[in-house]
Amino acid sequence: MIKSIGIVGAGQMGCGIAHVCAAAGYKVAIYDLSKDRIEAGLATINGNMARQVSHGKLTEEERQAALSHISGSDDVQDLASCDLVIEAATEDESVKRKIFGQICPILKPEAILATNTSSLSITRLAAATDRPERFMGIHFMNPVPVMKLVELVRGIATEEGTFEAAKTFVRSLDKTITVAEDFPAFIVNRILLPMINEAIYTLYEGVGSVEAIDTAMRLGANHPMGPLQLADFIGLDTCLSIMQVLHDGLADSKYRPCPLLVKYVEAGWLGRKSGRGFYDYRGETPVPTR
Repeated sequence: MIKSIGIVGAGQMGCGIAHVCAAAGYKVAIYDLSKDRIEAGLATINGNMARQVSHGKLTEEERQAALSHISGSDDVQDLASCDLVIEAATEDESVKRKIFGQICPILKPEAILATNTSSLSITRLAAATDRPERFMGIHFMNPVPVMKLVELVRGIATEEGTFEAAKTFVRSLDKTITVAEDFPAFIVNRILLPMINEAIYTLYEGVGSVEAIDTAMRLGANHPMGPLQLADFIGLDTCLSIMQVLHDGLADSKYRPCPLLVKYVEAGWLGRKSGRGFYDYRGETPVPTR
């Protein structure tokens, strides 16, 4: 029975997962090496819940109760009592492996360990832990409080009991489950990221401007936001790393990252989070950079 959740990483994804878990009544411990990130994350959760109250999605009492369920810590020992720990660190396999090396020795033997990776092999990550049978991918979409979908991905060693417990947990958050096999980037990003990459090629080859491409896909394909705006929202470094995982893992030239995407990442233009990407976010309204 899962009652307490540990989350590794107080970034956008980690805090979003903490938000929905606390709102569903779980006890949540957020672990991060940086106290500043934890404080900023808790402030973000507070602000997002306040917005939900103003929109009538939560009552003030529910917000107070949810916030009382969340604690933040820079001491890994605070994850020791958790029934389920979800790793939500940066999309870098070596970083994730290092984290598993740190947290596995302190977890209860029966605790389930999950990763929020959006593209990496669950089987390979599981092999870096002491509990491949109790390990799986629980991939939330960004922004977590808004998006209804969670991809569940089993590794080759994941036991049926682990999978069933993960399904029960995700349903308790009022999310919809889709089950994906353990192939690079799973379902959503296997389809979404090549589309974004193709939009960047369309820009790179001069077929259309940033504005023309985003308008075309919003109004011509009824997408809620254009692919270049969406790339900025996801983070161009994340987009690049997922394309590299697809290219390396499936060895098909159709997944080759666009050179323009590589150039933007090399420039540190990572999208919304860094102030510049395909749009410049430093002024009042975003302005296309090309």
